[in-house]
Amino acid sequence: MLSLDDFDFPLPPALIAQHPAPERSSSRLLHVHGTRLADLYFFDLPDLLAPGDLLVFNDTKVIKARLFGQKDSGGRVEVMLERILDARRALAQIRASKPPRLGGRMCLADAFWVTVVRRDAGFFTLELEGEGDFWEKAEAYGSLPLPPYITHRPQAVDESRYQTVYARHPGAVAAPTAGLHFDEAMLALLASQGVHTAQVTLHVGAGTYQPVRVERIADHKMHSERYRVPEATAAAIAAARARGGRVIAVGTTSMRTLEASALPGGQVQAGEGETEIFITPGYRFQVVDRLITNFHLPRSTLLMLVSAFAGLDNIRTAYAHAVAEKYRFFSYGDAMLLEKRDAI
Repeated sequence: MLSLDDFDFPLPPALIAQHPAPERSSSRLLHVHGTRLADLYFFDLPDLLAPGDLLVFNDTKVIKARLFGQKDSGGRVEVMLERILDARRALAQIRASKPPRLGGRMCLADAFWVTVVRRDAGFFTLELEGEGDFWEKAEAYGSLPLPPYITHRPQAVDESRYQTVYARHPGAVAAPTAGLHFDEAMLALLASQGVHTAQVTLHVGAGTYQPVRVERIADHKMHSERYRVPEATAAAIAAARARGGRVIAVGTTSMRTLEASALPGGQVQAGEGETEIFITPGYRFQVVDRLITNFHLPRSTLLMLVSAFAGLDNIRTAYAHAVAEKYRFFSYGDAMLLEKRDAI
């Protein structure tokens, strides 16, 4: 039985990337093919793909989800929107000296008031008072929700670089970071080489940073996230299979969306839904052949996912190599191309 300690590794703080690479595609790329490792750069990716392959991107767009304010009692609060439920309500995490009470009011950004109407497992449902809607309020008064391990306040460069170039559908409060390495020039080059692309949408929630608090990983419960698989994407995956192309998930969010929407036998079903899929070693992948991803936090569910995909021992070796070679870690860090374990 796997425990949390099986997914730990030493990481020097200096390797946590605080800023993006000068150019999106100039990040390093570690190709992990079983026990074989190749140190490359992200601009080498087209050489590793073949005509007929299919890249699946998550086209969610990060919203300005962090808001500061104070309770009607005077205490300061920091609000991180988990998701905007509708024009009048939002689900949020709240940091304060004391948790807000049900029925309590908060003034956010010195601009508008909300009321706490529900609390459930660490998340609060907020109801907007007055005119307007939560989408407008977040855009006007919120700030970019950089991850907690990035220590600077959002700067002008973050407004563009903590967003993929193909972001289309607002709703995420964390970026699908594997996609941050792609620029318009690379997408054009891949298209000219016969590499196909498709999109899914999974709105990444703030719960993605929640630590695993149980020792037995089987006892961990994932937070729920919204996803959508268009008909065109389901058809593109079927077509890739028919022509012998490989399906390559760009990021763990695309991976989770595709695997959550798969029917028995591996056919991807178009539609919308919620997923709490928790992928750990022993999981049988039905859709994805290769995975492009960043380096993940120790003891995290995402490290468990990549270990399930490429093999736990292979990931341990790859991460030790990345630390020794001073790869940059986490959201603004370098990337990996992983081959599926049973395809090696």
